Order: sequence, then structure tokens, then C-alpha cells
Amino acid sequence: MCPSRVPDGAVRGFIIPIGGAEEKQNDPLILQRFVELCGGENADIVVLPTASRLQDTGARYERIFRELGAADVSAVDFDTRRDCAESNRLDRIARASGVFFTGGNQLRITNLIGGTPVAKLIRERNAHGMHVAGTSAGAAVLSEHMIAFGEEGGSPRAGSVGLSPGLGLTNRFIIDQHFRQRDRLGRLTTALAFNPFAVGIGLDEDTAAFIGPDNTLEVEGSGAITVVDASQLQFSSLDRIDDGEPVCLLGLNIHILVRGATFNLHTRRASAGSLNTSKE
Repeated sequence: MCPSRVPDGAVRGFIIPIGGAEEKQNDPLILQRFVELCGGENADIVVLPTASRLQDTGARYERIFRELGAADVSAVDFDTRRDCAESNRLDRIARASGVFFTGGNQLRITNLIGGTPVAKLIRERNAHGMHVAGTSAGAAVLSEHMIAFGEEGGSPRAGSVGLSPGLGLTNRFIIDQHFRQRDRLGRLTTALAFNPFAVGIGLDEDTAAFIGPDNTLEVEGSGAITVVDASQLQFSSLDRIDDGEPVCLLGLNIHILVRGATFNLHTRRASAGSLNTSKE
């Protein structure tokens, strides 16, 4: 699938992948910023707990977003693909200012929602200005190309990652979450070796990429984002090795970004942002 076209005169909503385990109580910077982006005291948020098999996931995020000041919060779940065509559920998403995908299993999201009216509606509404965030598995599904599963480790290895179609809000990046905590540099770089068009975004826990309509990514949260730019890739051995063997990749450009730093997904330029201001 392709991202929905932004209509003339409209501005695409933010796309906000979160690395999982975001702070929810003491200093919830990421979730608070999402609420404010969605309208603050006028925010109307739909929580989609489809990735999780825990019964209380939706209710938990409903409570969190209300405590952060959102005016209206509803958890809308889908147990079957038939549910994704129900008009009352579609109408609820259509009037929201923000949609939030919880963590769990990203394949559960794509298996239940992928290719349905819900997936199409979320892409269309994002193109018209609705903000879409997702944490952990909910982050992985946001792009056109999704890491479905893979092996941990710092080195790229043939056969170490499985890719699947995501929801397709954008085709500019591939997400990996719990990045530093689960040592996932190898599987993200392996995914990029298949086709270096996309930018690899490795999200630490309690860290988010707020990606605006101008395709500029800004880091929020307590960790770091590892950006892997393969656009200048000079050589890859992926097509000539067997599964399990390490991949030789020459020409990768890697940035480590922390809160306030930015990366433009169009120009491929990184900036330290506010960190670039010298201290006296």
C-alpha cells in the first residue's frame, strides 16, 4: 500500500513511533506531548489495543490520557477482521484528533487490521491532519515496511530479520523498538540491506520520534534514537552469502540523536537542535 495523498490545503498529522516502556506516571513527557499535540483539553483520542492480549490494556491508556488532560478517550478494539468494517467503530476513529496503538505483537495488528477499512481510514485521516502514535509493536506497524520478527545482536546477518507490510502511513522509514535494551542494530541494518531506500530508526525505550508534516523527526524522551541512513550505501554482500553469515555493508551513515535533536527524512540531514547551543 502507499501513504494517502495529502489534499491541497491540508497538512499531514504527526507520525509518532515510540520505543516502548514509555514513562506513564512520574514524568510522562512523550504521552503528555501527544495529548497536547492532539488538542490538549480538547484532545479526542482513540486507543487501539489490538496488539495486546491483555484485557486491561485499553482501559489503562484511557485512564492515563484522561489524567493527562484529554477531553475524550475511547479504547476501540478489533477481535475479527469483520469488526474493522463496523460503521460505529469507523465513525469513532473518523472524528478523533489522535489515534494511539499500544504495544504487544505487531503481526496481530496487521493480521486483524491490515487491508481493512480501518487501515485505509487511519491513513486518510493522518493525511488530513489526525496524529497517529504507537508504542513498541504499535510503532513498528506505522510504516509501509515493518520488521515482523528477527534475531538480536549487533551485526547484520543474512536471514536474521523477517519483513512484512505495515499500515503504510509513510514509506520513508523502517522502525525497530526497544533498540538499545534488546541489542537490535544487527536486525535493523539487515532490513536496510534489502533495500536502502528507507531510513532505519532504532528507538530506545521511553523515547519517541515526533515526525512532523515537513518530514523532520524530533527526539523526545529519556533515551536515544539511532538513525541509520543507507542512501549512500556503496556495497552489500547480502545477495551472495548464506543464511546466518554476517553481511558486509559499506557506506552506512549513523547518527545518535537525543532529546531535542532532529533528522530530516527528506534531506537526510541531522541536527543537534537545542544541544548545539554552547554553555557559558
